[in-house]
Amino acid sequence: MRNAFIEELVAAARDGKEVALVVGDLGYKVIEPFADSFPHRFFNAGVAEQNMMGLAAGMASEGVHVFVYSIANFPTFRCAEQVRNDVDYHNLPVTIVSVGGGLAYGNLGYSHHAVQDYALLRSMPNMVIAAPGDPMEVRGCFRYLIENPSPSYLRLGKAGEQNIHKSVPTITPGKWLPIQINSTAPDNRTILSTGATLELAIDWLKTSVYNGYSLHTLPMWGMNFKSLQPEMCSIWEQIVTAEDHLIDGGFGSWLLESLLLSNYDLNRVKIRSLDSKVCGMVGNQLALNRKGGLY
Repeated sequence: MRNAFIEELVAAARDGKEVALVVGDLGYKVIEPFADSFPHRFFNAGVAEQNMMGLAAGMASEGVHVFVYSIANFPTFRCAEQVRNDVDYHNLPVTIVSVGGGLAYGNLGYSHHAVQDYALLRSMPNMVIAAPGDPMEVRGCFRYLIENPSPSYLRLGKAGEQNIHKSVPTITPGKWLPIQINSTAPDNRTILSTGATLELAIDWLKTSVYNGYSLHTLPMWGMNFKSLQPEMCSIWEQIVTAEDHLIDGGFGSWLLESLLLSNYDLNRVKIRSLDSKVCGMVGNQLALNRKGGLY
């Protein structure tokens, strides 16, 4: 996912887009294609995330679409005030690129567990959450964001993600993407995934528990796209949401909020998310996802 992002950023710069990349003294061995090609658009703010976000907001106020790149919680919780007051409040074109969503950096402990980031970012009115499930969705999300600059949060995996889509999908915030449709099932049931849990959801379909289910992904969502969900949900008798985040303030909770004022029976939505006990655990991503209930 990281490589797909950098390739798209380089392509956008070469295409004449006013973009810049700001990092917090990391990302090396990933960001060099952009930094080497466009050195005057690349800034290392050092280990100073609040300053980094303030710098990004200032550049964005002058018409530059700024991509702020860091690991997991660093460009979100460490500078939450700057994200809220400088970026989102002023509706500036800053894309926060978070690497290692969920438990991708689980070996480094709770400081690196990105399991509450949705809760923080989705509470901001102008923020678009982009949580791609594979490198192709990264490209699709990026292309939407570059054409529709706004406060946004691009949540990437750490490394090694497989392509699930055969080509780059056209992504619209709030619109589900079909991955696998089971038209022979006795009733309409689907898994709705966001982010890197797409690979997990594909594995779930191979089990007896989810035999006959379809699979969709929702790579882009946020506060402003709740109104689209009642129609998207209307044909499904059961929806199982999938996310590598705590249930509180997460993706499944967002979907339930979206349906509160509709006639949809909320009991038809089941949430699979991480148990909060993982907050006190250290281990690799697979082990922690198992402990957290995603396997």
